[in-house]
Amino acid sequence: MPEVTINLAAGRTEEKKKQVMLDITETIVKNFGVDPEAVVIQINEAQHHNKMKGGKTFIERNAAKK
Repeated sequence: MPEVTINLAAGRTEEKKKQVMLDITETIVKNFGVDPEAVVIQINEAQHHNKMKGGKTFIERNAAKK
């Protein structure tokens, strides 16, 4: 059973996340020849204050862009 875990900062719409999961499922089915029922996809979302890149939280990074 193929399993895919996606880690990302919170903020995407439910529709966008669902579409990404559908696209990934389709790709796995096509390339691995498995039934869609065998594919498990999980999205882990981190709040912006709990995610850091380059020594700055995502809140700090977003504030610097404005």
